[in-house]
Amino acid sequence: MKTTAVRLYGKKDLRLESFELPDIKDDEILAKVVCDSLCMSSYKAATQGSDHKRIPNEVDKNPIIIGHEFAGELMKVGSKWADQFKAGDKFSIQPALNYEKGPVGILSAPGYSYTQIGGDATYVIIPGEVMEQDCLLPYKGAGFYPASLSEPLSCVIGAMHANYHTTPGSYVHKMEIVDKGKMAILAGVGPMGLAAVNYVLHRDDRRPSLLVVTDVDQARLDRAASLYTTEFAASRGIELIYLNTAGLADPVAGLKELSGGEGYNDVFVFAPVRPVVEQADAILAFDGCLNFFAGPSDPKFSAMFNFYNVHYAYTHVVGTSGGN
Repeated sequence: MKTTAVRLYGKKDLRLESFELPDIKDDEILAKVVCDSLCMSSYKAATQGSDHKRIPNEVDKNPIIIGHEFAGELMKVGSKWADQFKAGDKFSIQPALNYEKGPVGILSAPGYSYTQIGGDATYVIIPGEVMEQDCLLPYKGAGFYPASLSEPLSCVIGAMHANYHTTPGSYVHKMEIVDKGKMAILAGVGPMGLAAVNYVLHRDDRRPSLLVVTDVDQARLDRAASLYTTEFAASRGIELIYLNTAGLADPVAGLKELSGGEGYNDVFVFAPVRPVVEQADAILAFDGCLNFFAGPSDPKFSAMFNFYNVHYAYTHVVGTSGGN
């Protein structure tokens, strides 16, 4: 089977090439890719090359196929999986395999680490570990793009689940955001920030009582407010505030004032920008959790963090990459 794919050979070295795929093994599946949505993580992989944690060192000799938010149709199923899948089935992929024996270990993922599977291809071979990890997801909906977009939404959901809080003296981490707490999403009106706002507003199991979403571009904030209105948020029991921090002399003071002076239980950072990270740290409430969602392209990216508050106010930070 001939496929055409965008392959990564190194830093900023992407090539559109056609090549032959081998016959599938008994534990593999041949698939046609119909839809692949674009993610900034692919841009980071393309700019970093083998310096990226998910890219193999020998990518210059064994190029990987880029793209990890994809969906399509199964073409031929190896005998090992014939009782679970069949030709013609529609599928999506969870690229966060968490498979220790992958090309780069636990961080191995289609679209980063594999030579025969990635979203920017016409046909791919799905390796056995994808099915072994339950990461080949049957899709029965209309079209294909909603299945592709399930991957970034999974990342947002995972981020909410990854936050944690404690009760002084118990030493037990209570996973999740604080129900009826105060939440801030900083730099939060890009595609992933909007996905987070959407998820927060539509959750039934828990939600904040206050949600403040910031950016420095008023046009982007206005668009977000038209998509996810304060009126709808209020109907869900959430006070939603869109805030342009570029217009504030002291953004930290302004944000803390909106919280009633207490700060925020859960703060999500959606841009790898040092002042935004430090702003997030400064507005944490007691036992506040900072989730650094936006992955930086600079391996040496850093920011100041108030360790006095870590010690006395129980503030803490988590980072999430991918869903499950």
